[in-house]
Amino acid sequence: MKKIAFVMMLSVAAWAGEWKGVISDSKCGKAHADASEKSMKCVQGCVKGGKEAVFVSEDGKVLKIHNQDAVKEHLGHKVTVMGNIDGESIHIDSVKM
Repeated sequence: MKKIAFVMMLSVAAWAGEWKGVISDSKCGKAHADASEKSMKCVQGCVKGGKEAVFVSEDGKVLKIHNQDAVKEHLGHKVTVMGNIDGESIHIDSVKM
């Protein structure tokens, strides 16, 4: 049921809400969605090296993040984000651990 709701959500332009997931990087994406110490270090290194942070939802969807500064303190962490999804990207208004 969650997958159907998430797919429907992605089909609607600018969907506001709250989602749980992990902040990863555009190179590794889902590979570092476990929020382990090893994954956190890799995500931080990739972002420092020029890759963009991405949001990986609980059901494995990878979304580009419009406002990268909103997540710079949460690289590699499991988080709950509030914001707006627009297609394959998200604008994050707030982040909670």
